[in-house]
Amino acid sequence: MTPERFHQIVEAYGADPRRWPQQERAAAEAWAAAHRAEAEALLADAAGIDAWLAADKVDPPHAALQQRIIGSAPGRRPDAPRRKLWWSGAAVAGVGVLGGVAGAFAVSFFVLTGTVPPVHESSYLTSSFGGSSADWSGE
Repeated sequence: MTPERFHQIVEAYGADPRRWPQQERAAAEAWAAAHRAEAEALLADAAGIDAWLAADKVDPPHAALQQRIIGSAPGRRPDAPRRKLWWSGAAVAGVGVLGGVAGAFAVSFFVLTGTVPPVHESSYLTSSFGGSSADWSGE
């Protein structure tokens, strides 16, 4: 244990050896016993700081402050999930209603006009550009 390391330990962890790093505690205590005058001066200063820090008390936050913090946290609002669920349900219902209206309009159009909707050739030989593959034969 060097004097510099002992100073670092006392400055970082205080005068109480129970707070010192366990792997260096025995060496620091042995150094303090061997260099009693220097160690006592340093430990007395650290004990004063320790007492000053221990005297500081912070009151716990009031319930109103806790509720305000929790209420302002993103994603923690109790009414947010219900609101999202309502919108998604309304969207699904709206799409269903629009699909029904479009289908009813198409059927009523063909019934009222008396026309028959065109029948599309459904074959794996047709392309997305129309016509069949027989058109490409070069005949």
